[in-house]
Amino acid sequence: MTDNRDTFWKRLEGINAGMLGAEPDWRLVPMSHYPEPETATLWFITADGTDLVEAVEDGAKKAVHAVGDGDGQLYARIEGRLERSNDAAKLDEVWNAVASSWFEGGERDPDVRLLKFTMSEAEVWTTAGRIGFFYEIAKSKITGAKPDMGDHFQVSF
Repeated sequence: MTDNRDTFWKRLEGINAGMLGAEPDWRLVPMSHYPEPETATLWFITADGTDLVEAVEDGAKKAVHAVGDGDGQLYARIEGRLERSNDAAKLDEVWNAVASSWFEGGERDPDVRLLKFTMSEAEVWTTAGRIGFFYEIAKSKITGAKPDMGDHFQVSF
């Protein structure tokens, strides 16, 4: 299980964003995530008034974050709980040039909201990427064997 978890975190490092949604409406929206493997947490910076902020205004909610790598090396559906956080030190840690583009007042802009996504489990698909895919298809045509399209596994946090 540890190998699968390590594979998940290593591959997630190369992905900057995914689609995040929470109950009650589960509307998925594109969001950049900032991973913290030690605590199985993803952090998100967003603005006051967004659907996600409103969804968690009265407490943590079940949520899902779906990610996919453009090279096809990782696809994952991550489940957990989303809540608002007032952790100023964490906001300082994850704040970056991309986030600053959205807020005129910087990280202390009154509209900035930090969201904490505590992961519970993930369903993960890993592949060798595009080149590996084409190699496996070509190999299957020559050998007649089914192509190896990678691994599919669950990770619990």
